[in-house]
Amino acid sequence: MGAGKSTLGPELADRLGRPFVSVDAVVEERTGSTVAELFAERGQEAFRELEERFAIESLTRRLPAVVELGGGALGAEPTRIALAEHAFTVLLETTPEEAWERVSPGGRPLARDHEDFRTLFEERTPLYEAVADGHAHDADGVVLAASGIHIWEGAADGLGGLAPGTGAIALVVDAGVEPLHGERVRRALGERLTAFHVVPAGEQGKSVAEAERLWSSLRLDREGTVMVLGGGSTIDLAGFVAASYLRGVAWVPVPTTLVAQVDAAIGGKTAVDLERGKNLVGAFHWPTRIVIDPELLTTLPPEELENGLAEVVKTGLLAGEPFWELALPEQVRRCAAFKAAVCLRDPLDRAERAQLNLGHTFAHALETASGYTLPHGRAVALGLLAALRLSGLEDDAVLVEKLLHPELARVDRDAAWAALAADKKTVDGRSRLVLLEKPGKPTLGVELEEREIRAALDALII
Repeated sequence: MGAGKSTLGPELADRLGRPFVSVDAVVEERTGSTVAELFAERGQEAFRELEERFAIESLTRRLPAVVELGGGALGAEPTRIALAEHAFTVLLETTPEEAWERVSPGGRPLARDHEDFRTLFEERTPLYEAVADGHAHDADGVVLAASGIHIWEGAADGLGGLAPGTGAIALVVDAGVEPLHGERVRRALGERLTAFHVVPAGEQGKSVAEAERLWSSLRLDREGTVMVLGGGSTIDLAGFVAASYLRGVAWVPVPTTLVAQVDAAIGGKTAVDLERGKNLVGAFHWPTRIVIDPELLTTLPPEELENGLAEVVKTGLLAGEPFWELALPEQVRRCAAFKAAVCLRDPLDRAERAQLNLGHTFAHALETASGYTLPHGRAVALGLLAALRLSGLEDDAVLVEKLLHPELARVDRDAAWAALAADKKTVDGRSRLVLLEKPGKPTLGVELEEREIRAALDALII
């Protein structure tokens, strides 16, 4: 009671594209009486029987939903069993004082005496903790918990407790990150760490040859876990290896770059590059956990933070909020929660998840034409310019120029055009673009004349 379920529940349902179900509201609708009236006329025991029946009905329905349970619903063992079997349960954190302040003016049957309310809070807390799969205090927190994303400064030191299960862990480390954080992470994993593998840093290491080297060197069984420490390219590579090794083992990315913390580590897309294009071989394999430690960003050089800022700006444009104005840890949290919600709505990238490719059709073409020497963030900054110009949003294009200072790419125009034509989002030889009607309102699958797209690409090349 008073934790904020009735406020956050509908907001969360909207963000996840699911219906919202309040069990109390279902009880009232089915009986024609308010909860207070049911308590007064039939007593608490009769109400609890109704609550249990409708809670189980809501939790076991085939259509996924966001379900709000009343504070006393967990007193029924069948409801607790239904939660364990059918739901991801998030405990909204509050204090007795906060909850009392919210509910005491409302005349709820169990919120009429302050001391009784505090006693009830303390009695129920162990029950709530026992069923909770995650904890949160706001909608972003619920999305992150439901996505298995753990964000806090210093989290890298707790990796031994955050890795799933009890099986062996094979650590894959970006060569550039190894001297900075490798020993710290190995120490945190302790005895569970059975092997570690260093892979080339950056896009150059995201190859079929490097994947084959990892497949051949892994010695995990199906209870094992691949943990990845590095940037987006290393995470893509190791995630694909985890998706395909033994037909899929658990994996945990620990992203060390801003690009990876706000984008690449989230959503379960894994891939390697082919010579003719980026991310053309891959799989959807959602991580068991994602551990994001903003402290790891303190060792990044300024140019890497600038690379990551391009993804922050992209996400802010999609959300319609200036995420780039926030402090760095909050940028990470807001961007991660936004992307996670989109991916939960569309886990296999068959519909609205395509919005996350804003600017990326052009960016990937430029990266491919450069032989993957053009940093991803610089390419995304240029791609955002093209997308915003084609959207007719010149003011936002100017904003991107001020924030990201994109420099024209030195690549062959024909090679870039060939790479764009081979993009995996192309259908029947026609590019499908993500544009913006305005910030916060993306337009998907836009087809334009070839000459318009080619002109927009050429304008990014020196």
